Amino acid sequence: MAGGPRAEPLRFEEPVKLKGRKRFLRSLQRISSSPSLARMGRVPSSTYRTGGKASMSCVSLASSSSAYGNNYGNPSQSSVGFSTAPTSITNTPAHDCQTFDFKSRIRIIGQNVPGQTVATPLIAQLPPEIRTGPKETQPQNSPEVNATDGVYFSSPLPKVVPQRRPRNIDFWTAMPDEIKVHIFRFLKPWELVRCSAVSRPWHKMCFDGQLWTNIDTHEYYRDIPSASLVRIMTAAGPFVRDLNLRGCAQLWERWATHAQAISDACQNLEHFSLEGCRIDRGSVHSFLLFNTRLVHINFCGVQAITNSELRTIAHRCPQLQFLNVSWCNSLDTKGLHRIVQCCPKLKELKASETRGWTEKEFILDLFKRNTLERLVVAHSDIDDEALQLLFQGSDPKIDPLTDKAIVPPRKFRHLNFSRCNSLTDKGIQCLSHNVPQLAGLQVSHIVNLTDDAFKHLFEQTPLLTHLDMEEIDDITNSTLQTLAQSPCAPILQHLNISYCENLGDTGMLPIIKHCQDLRTVDMDNTRVSDLVLTEAAAQVRERDYQQITPFAGTLDRNGNVPRIPPKVALHLTVYDCQNVTWTGIREIMSRNTEYNRSLVISLKCFYGYQDTVNEHMKRVRSGRLESAQRLERKWAEYMIATEEAGVGGAGARRRRRRAREAAMVHADEEEGGPRGGRRRARSGGCIVM
Repeated sequence: MAGGPRAEPLRFEEPVKLKGRKRFLRSLQRISSSPSLARMGRVPSSTYRTGGKASMSCVSLASSSSAYGNNYGNPSQSSVGFSTAPTSITNTPAHDCQTFDFKSRIRIIGQNVPGQTVATPLIAQLPPEIRTGPKETQPQNSPEVNATDGVYFSSPLPKVVPQRRPRNIDFWTAMPDEIKVHIFRFLKPWELVRCSAVSRPWHKMCFDGQLWTNIDTHEYYRDIPSASLVRIMTAAGPFVRDLNLRGCAQLWERWATHAQAISDACQNLEHFSLEGCRIDRGSVHSFLLFNTRLVHINFCGVQAITNSELRTIAHRCPQLQFLNVSWCNSLDTKGLHRIVQCCPKLKELKASETRGWTEKEFILDLFKRNTLERLVVAHSDIDDEALQLLFQGSDPKIDPLTDKAIVPPRKFRHLNFSRCNSLTDKGIQCLSHNVPQLAGLQVSHIVNLTDDAFKHLFEQTPLLTHLDMEEIDDITNSTLQTLAQSPCAPILQHLNISYCENLGDTGMLPIIKHCQDLRTVDMDNTRVSDLVLTEAAAQVRERDYQQITPFAGTLDRNGNVPRIPPKVALHLTVYDCQNVTWTGIREIMSRNTEYNRSLVISLKCFYGYQDTVNEHMKRVRSGRLESAQRLERKWAEYMIATEEAGVGGAGARRRRRRAREAAMVHADEEEGGPRGGRRRARSGGCIVM
């Protein structure tokens, strides 16, 4: 052995990890003599240590029919001079053995060793007792079969690519809760309530507090039962910041049993609204006691609110900024006085139809605070003296040049004195020079106001955008002319002069020309005519041409610029205007159907024309200009045919009488004379010339 040629160790490929039956057969090749084979009549190896756990390291695989079947008790013969046990010492080959590599885990059995005459045994077949599969399907032991098995066990195992089995994954169960909550955020509140009936996990997830930080029920309070509302408020209580129960009358029976639980859960509210709800005083008191961070409170129309609840708000809610107690008939300014004293951040106060606005001490505290930006006292008992204290204080210094009070300017931005019939021109004149930031003024239905009330007011309010002068009978066109020349004319957006029967074309034409940002004009039951509608159509058309910008989008498949639906730039209301005819309505419709228009006019007119106007606007907004033009043309032909058919027939006397009345009204307006006993029209229609 020492003089022979030294052979290189054989290199073997790394075997592939097997599974199943092949793995079991592969493991049997490494089994040595085991106590488990004693029951088969075999003698254990002399090198096996008994008394311990069973070992399956090396097992001889020679069958009883092979030439080596009787050598179970002599491991040296069955292993060709080598020990098959990893712990044996005797008969261990030397380190210079050419047919054994200690680094390899597989031995080739049956290879001839130089200088030694040994038969060429092959790997034996598994004994029938431990062979897998039915016995009738197992082949009999024979030399041919042994040879085949030897080739099978000695040949390198092929690489088997494991096939991936399809995995049935429940994505919803495996999904994190954070993603589930994010998905549920896209559902509407009533959809969440419906999804809660799918399963218990969905029920728990749908009522998760993170989904209900803002509970606003004014859109779906009719579609959701009271039990679900109570469950939502109690389950999501710590997360709720905004709670709006406007109109939830179905909770009236639930307050008695669940008010304490709801108030205990909802202790982090910042916006709280019970507008229009039926609720008892005890439930309201519980909410106010547990929520000390309230910023916005809306109790409009809640009859359970009294001065006691207002005192609770004053002591428990020092961060209050918005308070609405309009139409709460059980309170007066005594409770409001306590809130003004204890809530220094109060900015908006709505207290329509409340009593006590003539109390001087309360009005002076409002003047000293000077924090209010919006004050709504419609239909209250405030008078000129209280208004003078509110804007000028008590005994102010008077400027000898302008004869105006020298006081710090007020921070009011929106004022609503509608239906305060105790006010006159003297009270409204106090606003001049004192409210430079005023943006909205509502003085509708005050019968004692005249042109003198607004003579200097419009000049001192350059930020005015909303003006409501509905049903002030004594104002004339001079007020509108003053408004058209004032600094606020370019930014005026909303104007309401409905039922001001002295106003007509002389005052409205300058408004339409100079107020380029007008969006809403209500002038029903006035003396305006078709001239105002024609001028409005021309001004909107000019405004549209000024806003034309180069197209930066993509063209359609024909290479043309896609048509964008136009937007409504001006809303006009001309109900019961006797001087407005169908020709003025047609002028608006004709201008709206022009090509490449991005701004159009929305019109509310005589009810006999309104259906045609609505259908025409629908076609214009949808881009069907040809169809809208055809509708406008056919309607004009119909109106002309109707007039021609009735020239000498029925209705001629009525049309002549209306024409004379319209001429008299126009003459009175131009000459500035009296109205001539004109009856106020509230339910009539536009005149047909």
